[in-house]
Amino acid sequence: MPSSEPTSTAAPRAVDAPAAEACRAHVVWGPDLLGYDFGPGHPMAPTRLDLTMRLVQGLGLLDGPDVDVVAPLPAPDDVLRTVHDPEYVAAVREASARGTTDPHRGLGTEDDPVFAGMHEAAARIVGGSWAAAGALLSGAARHAVNVAGGMHHAKAGAASGFCVYNDAAVAIRRLLDEGVERVAYVDLDAHHGDGVEEVFWDDPRVLTVSVHQSGVTLFPGTGHAADVGGPGAEGTAVNVALPRRTDGARWLRAVDAVVPPVLRAFRPDVLVTQHGCDAHGDDPLSDLDVPVGAQAAAAARLHALAHELADGRWLALGGGGYAIARVVPLVWSSVVGEVVHAPVPVDQELPAPWRELVAEVAGFDAPLAFGPDVAWRSWSEGFDPDDEVDRAVLATRRAVFGHLGLDPHFD
Repeated sequence: MPSSEPTSTAAPRAVDAPAAEACRAHVVWGPDLLGYDFGPGHPMAPTRLDLTMRLVQGLGLLDGPDVDVVAPLPAPDDVLRTVHDPEYVAAVREASARGTTDPHRGLGTEDDPVFAGMHEAAARIVGGSWAAAGALLSGAARHAVNVAGGMHHAKAGAASGFCVYNDAAVAIRRLLDEGVERVAYVDLDAHHGDGVEEVFWDDPRVLTVSVHQSGVTLFPGTGHAADVGGPGAEGTAVNVALPRRTDGARWLRAVDAVVPPVLRAFRPDVLVTQHGCDAHGDDPLSDLDVPVGAQAAAAARLHALAHELADGRWLALGGGGYAIARVVPLVWSSVVGEVVHAPVPVDQELPAPWRELVAEVAGFDAPLAFGPDVAWRSWSEGFDPDDEVDRAVLATRRAVFGHLGLDPHFD
C-alpha cells in the first residue's frame, strides 16, 4: 500500500488535465487511521472505520485496476495552519504529548477528551484529505474518498463535536491555493457543518451547503435558513434546517429541492461532499430517520452532479455516524462504491464473513442487505404548506435563491 506524505503547500497552479484513466479513484486508507480514538464509551469509535473498510474489501470495491489505495501520513504544521491558528496547533501538540487540557480551545471536554498521540492521529486524517485534493489537482485521480475524514465541526482555534482538525476545510483551502476558482461543499451530516461554513463564510469562491437537523433541536445550534454568507459572499452559505423525525422520502425531497439547483447556479470546478450518516433512525445522536437506501441515493446523485458540473472532480468524506455496525459501514461502502464506479445495488447481500465479524465484535446480527430503495416525491411536483419539511425547504430557497439568480418558487 503506497503512502502519501504531505509536504508544504506548493506554489499555486490550476487543475491539470485529467489523467488517461478518466475515472481513476484515490482511496485514502491505512490501519493507522484507527488511532483517532477518544477512548472506551466515546461515540466516535474507530470500530466504525474498521468495519467499514472490511466491508468495502469484502465487496471487492478496491480490486479494480483504476483504484489507488493510499495510506496517509500526518499533515505537517504548515498545512494545518492554512486553516488553524498556530496557537491552536501548538495546544493540540501539547495536549497530545503531555495530556494538557485546554477547555477554552475545546481540548479535554466531554466531546473532545485528550488522548496520547491525538495530534498525530488528527493530522493523519487531514493528511489523507489534503493528499486526496492533490490527486484531483494533478489529474492522478478524478474521484477521491476519505471515510475517516469529514471533521466538519473543528474551528480555526478550537476542537468541537469530536473534531480536532478540520480536514474538509484544509482540502478546500489547498484546492483554492493551487488555482481552483470555485469549490462547492455539500454536507449531509445530521449536524450542521458549522466549522467549514465558518472558515469560508466571507469567501465567494466557496459554496457551502448543509442539509441537517435544525440547530433549534440539535448540536451545534447553528445553520439556520437565514444564514447565507458574509458581506460580498451572500448566497454562498446554504442551510436546510430540517425538523425532527424527517424520514428518508422527505429528506431526499429536501436534498433534491436545494442541492442540484444551487450547485448548477454556482458551477463549481471541484465538488467536496461530506457523508456523515448520523441522520439514520438508528443513530443515537440525532432525531432524523433517513435509511441507508436514501443516503446511498443521495451519494449517487452527488456523484452524477460531479460529472455534470465539475468534470468529475469529486472528493467524498465521511463524518458523523454512530450506529457503528448496522449503518455506518453500509452507507460509507455505498459512497466508496460510487467513487470507484462500482455502485452497490440496494439488494446486494452482505458478505457472510463480514456479518460473522459484526456478530463477534458488536454482539448482534448485521443486516442481510443494503436496501431498500426509498420512493420520494420531487419538489417540482408542488409545495405542501402543511408539511413542515416543505416549509423548511421553502425558507431556505427564499433566503438564498435570489442571491444565486434563482427563483425560489420555480427553479
